[in-house]
Amino acid sequence: MRVYDGIEVAGRRLECEWLGPAPSADPDGPPTLVFLHEGLGCVALWRDFPAKLAAATGLGGFVYSRFGYGGSDPCALPRPITYMHDEGLEVLPALLAAAGISKAILVGHSDGASISLIYAGGTAAPGLMGMILEAPHVFMEDINAAAIRALRETFATTDLRARMAKYHGDNVDCAFRGWSEPWLGEGFETWNLEEFLPGICAKGPVPTLVIQGADDEYGTIAQCRSIEAGIGPAASTLFLPKCGHAPHQERPDQTLTAMVAHIQRIIQT
Repeated sequence: MRVYDGIEVAGRRLECEWLGPAPSADPDGPPTLVFLHEGLGCVALWRDFPAKLAAATGLGGFVYSRFGYGGSDPCALPRPITYMHDEGLEVLPALLAAAGISKAILVGHSDGASISLIYAGGTAAPGLMGMILEAPHVFMEDINAAAIRALRETFATTDLRARMAKYHGDNVDCAFRGWSEPWLGEGFETWNLEEFLPGICAKGPVPTLVIQGADDEYGTIAQCRSIEAGIGPAASTLFLPKCGHAPHQERPDQTLTAMVAHIQRIIQT
């Protein structure tokens, strides 16, 4: 069953979608899968993948659009280069509390994966049982900047804005500018999240599956190796050949199988 709703955080509304069972009030109950979208994503752009993962694991799912995306309230522009820090350190903890989610497995894609790492390493993160990180970033790479510059040109010269507006509506400029401008702005070349990784280790083992496409134009295997080194043996990487930036769309069967196996190991421990 798919139910669309909205949750208020700091006086503003976030679009969200609940899938399957509601969060358990039992401290020994199952966790909820929390989906954090990519830099140009939203609830609708996950399509049916969250529902498939929730159904395959028997867990409830919670999908939301960040401020400035999809049907959520807009964000203020220009966004600072710390916008992902703000999401991980402030918005996500408040959202989980407002949603009544006391135990979670985070499923983050691209920016959503980076926000997951900030949350896991920079807050108390109560009830965090594990993470799945698709195409995460912990530092800037030259190929990332080049890909974003190329997409900015596409946004300016093609119908990309109109196609994005089908999903983001009046938030289309918040979504594109709020993502692209910080990444291409002054100072972002030194942006780095590796400082958060030791804080994840300090919580004890946080089982983490990293999924990276070999042909990802926004990042390389170096991102995964940094996360593995920082988190330690609790982190492992699935490296997919002939796959780009969105494994759950480009290699859905293999990605789903790997995610289900990772989640089952977490909940059976």
